Amino acid sequence: MEARQTRAGPVTIAQEGYPTHTSKFPELGFYAFPGATQDTQTELEQVKFAEQLGIGSVMISERTDYKEAGALCGAIAAVTEKICIHTSATNPNTRHPVFLAAMCSTINRLSNGRFALGLGKGNGLAMTFWGLQPVTFDRERDYLDLIKRLLRGETLKDYSGEIGDYPRLSLGSHVNEDVPILFVGFGPNSLKNAGSLYDGAHLHTFMPPHSVSRAVQLFREGEDKAGKEASRGRVWSVLATVCNASAETYLKYIVARLATYLQIPGYGEGLAKINGWDLEELTRFRQQPAVRSVNGLIDTVATLPQLEAIDKVVPEDWRSAALGSPAECARRWVEEFEAGADGVIIHASRPEEFEPVLTEYEKIRPHSLFEGRTNRPA
Repeated sequence: MEARQTRAGPVTIAQEGYPTHTSKFPELGFYAFPGATQDTQTELEQVKFAEQLGIGSVMISERTDYKEAGALCGAIAAVTEKICIHTSATNPNTRHPVFLAAMCSTINRLSNGRFALGLGKGNGLAMTFWGLQPVTFDRERDYLDLIKRLLRGETLKDYSGEIGDYPRLSLGSHVNEDVPILFVGFGPNSLKNAGSLYDGAHLHTFMPPHSVSRAVQLFREGEDKAGKEASRGRVWSVLATVCNASAETYLKYIVARLATYLQIPGYGEGLAKINGWDLEELTRFRQQPAVRSVNGLIDTVATLPQLEAIDKVVPEDWRSAALGSPAECARRWVEEFEAGADGVIIHASRPEEFEPVLTEYEKIRPHSLFEGRTNRPA
């Protein structure tokens, strides 16, 4: 540590980084504040419980109602000590680069070095509605480079790039934060591009093992093309997990989520392409009266009778998830590692719901894969 004198008095500045944070299961993460949740206070308790269970990472998706990522990550940082906190994801065109970099440095400092930035391209239709430019590969590369330089304390003057022209950009020369940046997405070209740019990747729910293997391969191809060290970045699969679920829970956790992804223009097509699903089948799904009768996102506004009707028109072989007994779900987690994933992000269930799976998972966990691993995700 070094003390510097400023007008406001001495300031202690970290030189050697932050403590090493390690949990019992550093290879496991989970999505907090799932879906269209509004009960953020209760969900904070779930994050604290996940940390007690030994989960290494918590992932925060972003929605424009009660799920602004910076606020949620800051709240989690304040009530936890070990668990790594990821955005999964926010977008590179919804915040000015200085303010996104400031969000990163602030949460990383608040959490004692436990923050990871997950960036996704977002939904093109939403970007159009918001009057934002689409995230092209060139803009993505430019934005990412800016964030990294700002976090190193650089000052950029008369900057001109793909994302715009800026007379001066800086967080301050005293800032120096090593924040992992991961890509969140699943498009083949995007994954190759991500391998060359990012420290790792989060994939998507409802990708069967063969799709996970293909996605990992695409990311590695991007690493190779960029001359990176082999298998340097960690690729996380995302697996919906519903243990011994009731019929109603299954409808809410599996059917509603998958149907929502499928109903969104562009989003459903992307998931269908990476999984090799029939696009004509996707069109037929969207044209079903059960789907068209829902006025909004299915996982947000659909009633139980509507979900029961939608359940009948979602193709069965598109529901790749960990289902059944705790032992069956645990085996499905292990299959993700066998497919090449470096980490598994548990989706849909809350920690109190997937706790029984952890007991079974520990019995068959491939321990040798994770020796010496910390909670740092990349």
